[in-house]
Amino acid sequence: MSATTTPGKLLVSPRDHTLIMIDFQSQMSFATKSIDAVLLRNNAALVANAAAGFGVSTILTTVAEKTFSGPMFSEITDALPGQKLLDRTSMNTWEDAAVIEEVNRIGKKRLVMCGLWTSVCIVGPALSALDQGFEVYVIADACGDVSDEAHERAMDRMVQAGVRPMTSLQYMLELQRDWARTETYEMTTGIAKKFGGSYGLGIIYAKSMFGASEGH
Repeated sequence: MSATTTPGKLLVSPRDHTLIMIDFQSQMSFATKSIDAVLLRNNAALVANAAAGFGVSTILTTVAEKTFSGPMFSEITDALPGQKLLDRTSMNTWEDAAVIEEVNRIGKKRLVMCGLWTSVCIVGPALSALDQGFEVYVIADACGDVSDEAHERAMDRMVQAGVRPMTSLQYMLELQRDWARTETYEMTTGIAKKFGGSYGLGIIYAKSMFGASEGH
């Protein structure tokens, strides 16, 4: 056996998956206690902007948008202008015919999910998709629940079933993966500067003070 420079098959790339962002809505966020609302919106924005920038196949879905839960976070819809919102009555996204029609139309077996709440809106479709042979990743810090316990037990349950957890910044950097990819370098670092927290501040500092760039 010898090592090669081939990336592992478990790493996500822009063309190999569908991102499903679920129920990022006002009413769902009011009771979310496992993550601060500002951080949640920031992480959702990072994911949405990364998906838009890298051309990831994306599904946006809401529940009872007009009658109860309210609109999807503007940080997401602003990043993906014109993206159709699939509104549901079902708590489990996977039981909605319009969503499943879109999953099948796109036709990718690898799914990345995030949304509110982890224990209901994410567990339902994640376990259902796994049961039907899909490969599922969940962006843990772009999900939230009514308590730390609810979020953590939901993540435990999904991981035990075969879901692969990741974080929002990890998701974007895994799409970039090589700083020598100059066509997406400025976009990736630009998103990081805006939504990447202290990492983004570090980029701003390095570029401002030293003109530094990764991979150059």
